[in-house]
Amino acid sequence: MAFGLSLIALILSYLLGSIPFGLLIVKLSTGKDIRTIASGRTGGTNAMRAAGFFAGAGTVILDFAKGFLAVWLARLLVPTDVSWKVWIEVLAPVAAILGHNYSIFLAERNEKGQFRLRGGAGGATTVGGAAGLWWLSALILIPIPLLILFIVGYASVATLSTALLAIIIFAYRASTGASPWEYILYGILAEIVLVIALRPNIIRLMQGTERLVGWRARGKDKTG
Repeated sequence: MAFGLSLIALILSYLLGSIPFGLLIVKLSTGKDIRTIASGRTGGTNAMRAAGFFAGAGTVILDFAKGFLAVWLARLLVPTDVSWKVWIEVLAPVAAILGHNYSIFLAERNEKGQFRLRGGAGGATTVGGAAGLWWLSALILIPIPLLILFIVGYASVATLSTALLAIIIFAYRASTGASPWEYILYGILAEIVLVIALRPNIIRLMQGTERLVGWRARGKDKTG
């Protein structure tokens, strides 16, 4: 029974993560298909490119909620006396990130006829998952990546920083006994998922061709 509930929690978390809020918001507000715009991803950065600030902000909030609610799904469904409950708390938001990045609702075939699942990069959902595990982490995981985005101008760098910061936060809390050490694994697994999703961006960063966003992008447009 407990194993079945744990599996249900993980499946529901993946399906929750798979809801393409960015695609829905952009479609409803502009009629555009976000998958045909810029990076083609369904996250907040591309939603902002496609339909403006409020579309991007709404997408970020809803994508954040995916990770946050996934943790609470695990806590609600898995009995408290189950020895592996903490592992499901960790894996549920990771499943939500996987759903966000590889949505079952965005299955398609590419130009070569190969099957693929599309989605976002997972930054907001990663922050939501960390906040579900410890809500005060949001006070660090929201402003610092935003500051990195503002200063550096690369959404991919800001996204990668979210899971790295989560590792640091939960490692510190585990060292003081404030959180289970398994929470550190959440940050590690999330970082792996983000790196895999952002491989094209990482390559462009190394080549110096990654897209700039925010004030740095506007500055480049004015000087270029």
